[in-house]
Amino acid sequence: MGIKFKKAVFDTSELAAVLGTTIGVSESVTGIVTDSRESESGVLFIAIRGERFDGHDYISQALSRGAAAVVAERVPEGLTEEERAHLLVVPSTVEAFGKIARTYKLRIRPKTVAVTGSVGKTTTKEFIYSVASARYVAHKTEGNYNNEIGLPITILNMPAGTQVSVLEMGMSQAGEISRMTHIAQPDIAVITNIGNSHIENLGSRENICKAKLEIVEDMPSDGWVILNADEPMLFAQKGKLTQNLLFVSLQNPQADYRALNIREYEDSTEFDLVAGKSVVTNIRIPTIGRHNVYDATYAFAVGILLGMSPDEIKRGLLSFRNTGMRQNIYEYGGITIIEDCYNAGPESMKAAVEVLARMADKNNCRSVAVLGDMRELGEYSKQLHMEVGTLVASRHISNLITFGREAENIALGAINHAFKADNISINTGIDNPSGTARIIYSLLHRGDAVLFKASRAVKLERVIEELKRLIDIEAPGV
Repeated sequence: MGIKFKKAVFDTSELAAVLGTTIGVSESVTGIVTDSRESESGVLFIAIRGERFDGHDYISQALSRGAAAVVAERVPEGLTEEERAHLLVVPSTVEAFGKIARTYKLRIRPKTVAVTGSVGKTTTKEFIYSVASARYVAHKTEGNYNNEIGLPITILNMPAGTQVSVLEMGMSQAGEISRMTHIAQPDIAVITNIGNSHIENLGSRENICKAKLEIVEDMPSDGWVILNADEPMLFAQKGKLTQNLLFVSLQNPQADYRALNIREYEDSTEFDLVAGKSVVTNIRIPTIGRHNVYDATYAFAVGILLGMSPDEIKRGLLSFRNTGMRQNIYEYGGITIIEDCYNAGPESMKAAVEVLARMADKNNCRSVAVLGDMRELGEYSKQLHMEVGTLVASRHISNLITFGREAENIALGAINHAFKADNISINTGIDNPSGTARIIYSLLHRGDAVLFKASRAVKLERVIEELKRLIDIEAPGV
């Protein structure tokens, strides 16, 4: 994804000063790319070393296409003196990318909201963006651009008139959020929760919490941090942070914002909110699930900090639309499909099962849970998959289909808690989505609800597409 400015924003001499290096030419920069094939006149090419490709191998190609300059960690062999004059040599091109983005952001000076957390950060980001857009010109992280490469791209794609920037920060290792918050320098930070995602890399929930709290490192002392009061590790931060602190909760009476009287309908949820000394009633969001109430409440708190009225915030929440394959609920051939294949950790998997169970109870229909592997859980993987199975058994799900070798432990957890083995299908190979789809299809009747949930690497959406193909041939129950 390249960045194209409407007019020249930098010149190469200025960038050299920003990056603490030198360059032999001074040219206007009208765009920034990390793919040499997108290079053209006026474009800055940043050579980044990835897992499969090293951008330094394509510096000559970028220059031959007319690139104004190249940010690189080394000078490739074979360049002419004229080509060398276009190089900005730095210790780290990723760090340099961040410095350029930070410089650009300081020119625009939007109010910046940063969001992280083990579960719900993307949905929370979308809710905050929807709220902010009800009054301000807002910009947000798109797709999965929530890492050390994606964050600079997001910031540099921000229009000059942006008033509120909503940035999502993901991580898999300690230090990543620290580096991103140094770029973003947020005014408001939200940590949705502390789960088990990436515990394989970080070793413990305590280390995950510590890594998430890196988000406050480059915040001003008068900034605001919004935390989940129902997560003991986050509630324990009370009195420890130098910034202003707000707590959100569905349970803790000591929270600043507490959602209550949650009412779920077919395609929406309503709740009331205790906000300080006032009560806001009949807040409506166009999605279901108690976990989404948390996300909407974070957004409500952000809206208040942005100076918005409760009515403006309520209007913004109503405009929320989820993204990608995150809890997309729709009907296909008489079957209700809950498509939630973008990612999965133990907390989000359990929340999705709860949504399926409540939907089945409310509509008096059969429920089928198609659950795949949850990745990056390390030595905790078996235990955490089994915990999901325990929940499946307790919520009286009609049928359980597992997809992937680790997901087999979901079935084991369910069986250990009296779930009938006859109602379980275990599919360990993720290279056979059509076979799994056929098993699901054989179980379905009109009116049934089916949940699809797995980590992104499993690509569970392949099973959905195969199932739709079978439904198109002949709808189930006919």
